[in-house]
Amino acid sequence: MKTDNKLLEMLTGYAAAHQHPFNVFVHLIGIPTIMLGVLIPLTWLGIDIDTGLFTTRLTLAHLVLLGFFAFYLTLDGLFAMVFLVAGYGLTLLAMWIGNLPLATSGTVAALCFFGGYAAQFVGHAVERSMPVLVKHPIQANLAAPFFTVVEIFKLLGLREELFDTVQEEISARREQEATQAS
Repeated sequence: MKTDNKLLEMLTGYAAAHQHPFNVFVHLIGIPTIMLGVLIPLTWLGIDIDTGLFTTRLTLAHLVLLGFFAFYLTLDGLFAMVFLVAGYGLTLLAMWIGNLPLATSGTVAALCFFGGYAAQFVGHAVERSMPVLVKHPIQANLAAPFFTVVEIFKLLGLREELFDTVQEEISARREQEATQAS
């Protein structure tokens, strides 16, 4: 399998800081939780579309989801499609919560957002690695949902050749860093 260099570079950088199983687990829970915390208020902004047969609501959450999907398509089509399906499910949940009274939905959004980030920092403390968020906040927030999908593939044993290549790249980088340090 030929791997795109941009995808391999991103996966290697991410995976190097996410080797500890606890940190990976925390990210698998925390990142969708953060996304939910962001999507809830984005569902408050939208327009109703009446097709004559039915009425639907298009929100800013839908547009953000499509934007992420478009970016992820430049990295990997299969991962992007899985993200779109999972992200749409999360957007439906966000819409349901967003329709609750503002005090309730706002509280849930804040708890998800800040609780999810707190969990990420705990995971990185266990890993003893600096969160990418600290150095590159925009990159971290754009890439994290994609990496959640990637981690699920890894846990399921799918696309093992890709993950083997990533691990080889991490080992080579660490050897090179050790050589340069001595």
